[in-house]
Amino acid sequence: MAKKNLEKKISDKKEKKNLKTRKIRIGVVDTMFARYDMGQAACDELSICPGYNKTFKVISKTVPGFKDLAVAALNLIEEDGCSIVVALGMPGSAPIDKQCAHEAAQGIMQAQLFTGTPILEVFVHEDEASDPKVLASVFENRSRKHARNAYWMLFEPEQLRRRAGQGIRQGFDDAGPLQLK
Repeated sequence: MAKKNLEKKISDKKEKKNLKTRKIRIGVVDTMFARYDMGQAACDELSICPGYNKTFKVISKTVPGFKDLAVAALNLIEEDGCSIVVALGMPGSAPIDKQCAHEAAQGIMQAQLFTGTPILEVFVHEDEASDPKVLASVFENRSRKHARNAYWMLFEPEQLRRRAGQGIRQGFDDAGPLQLK
């Protein structure tokens, strides 16, 4: 009996050490359907965050379309041990695309509730801008800013608190806080 207790204590200490030395994992899942490489933009942003490949690493996956994001995010959490996931996709401009985006968003919310793990849904709708350069800018900006938000949620939550109520936007210019006279 004493030998089993000792073995369990040793095993528990090894497990605690493994948890301390194991890098935190941030998941990034994007789609082939998007007309911009949102996943690469998010990964590029995370690669310049403090602690990249020291305290945390990025695990990325690509799926066909945004309706596949929820299961991929769930798998990144349950199978790959991600502490947060950035799910990036582009709904088209047709009414059916908007309906499908709504359904995909609900799937992502269900995955969050099921796992208790944040999944940041990052959608750029194809009709947000008619100018391809503007749309590309929205893709880049939104993907990077949400990747940074994921980093802040894990490592620097005070950064988010500092920006509360400031009308911060991802994609377009910030709206700013309400001006009450």
